[in-house]
Amino acid sequence: MNTRRQFLTGAVAAAGAAMLPRTWAADTRLLTATDVHVKDYPTVEAVRWIGETLERETDGRLKLRLYHSGQLGRESEAIDMARFGAIDITRVYSGALNNAFPLTRALCLPYVFDSVAHMRRALDGGLAESVLAGFASRDLVGLAVYDSGARCFYNTKHPIVMPKDLHGLKLRVASSDIFIELVRLLGANPTPMSLGDTFSGMETHMIDGAENNMRSFHSSRHFEAAQYWSQTEHSYAPDILLLSRRTFDALSPADRQLVRETARASVAVMRAKWDESEGKARQAVLDAGIRSNEVDMAAFHAAARPLRDRYLQQPEIQALYRRIRDAA
Repeated sequence: MNTRRQFLTGAVAAAGAAMLPRTWAADTRLLTATDVHVKDYPTVEAVRWIGETLERETDGRLKLRLYHSGQLGRESEAIDMARFGAIDITRVYSGALNNAFPLTRALCLPYVFDSVAHMRRALDGGLAESVLAGFASRDLVGLAVYDSGARCFYNTKHPIVMPKDLHGLKLRVASSDIFIELVRLLGANPTPMSLGDTFSGMETHMIDGAENNMRSFHSSRHFEAAQYWSQTEHSYAPDILLLSRRTFDALSPADRQLVRETARASVAVMRAKWDESEGKARQAVLDAGIRSNEVDMAAFHAAARPLRDRYLQQPEIQALYRRIRDAA
């Protein structure tokens, strides 16, 4: 992709220059942000709002250029680019962070959150800050936790009501041990794959379906390939907004505080956009003929419990889980 190639060519030179000790207390600073989602996705709009706010609050000294729709590559690539200073800000699904940042696992485990409202209470009660602090160990600064709705299964074959209905299906999952293990435990065949490759994977019958939230199901146009949506709500794994540590260290103390505060304020912006757009997305896919069904939630809870209980043997995960349940 030309956009990515052109960006990376310039980023190599910029990253080399960034190795020099300096700050941008007075100079104009252009921040680069990336997201795999489309231009009107709630997380994209929230980051766009961050850029507009920073530019207004600094009289144009801090600006932000946003690359959406995966123009700069996959989330796994964006994480590394941020760590090494090739980009400044990236929004990443927490499942893609599980293996490298263990505290994010508590947010992704099946059936730890009861609802969006429960998740938001837990995050706002200090849970988000605890998880974000864990990124400091690997050249990243955690800025915000964006929620992303209930993740459910969808497929090209048939409705899923009981876990046994998943048996034999090939399902796309994020590159996260938790989601790979969960799908396997439920009897399906997990296939790690990028979001961008999922549509063609279903069209060519490489996979039978996937799991994601309703907003992504609509914006990625997966509903055009998979006509069965099953409301399993097996995870409320949120998104994480990350900043390169090199960028953070190069900013003045005042600008660091401004970036942090603006990112935190963007959570409310993202949630408002999410709540507004999720209902519209659901109606749009139903109007397109998608067959949506409820599931035997007790059966899914029971089937997923062994996985959750095994992760809860880790003291740091158990501590976060207790805080989550206290907010229920």
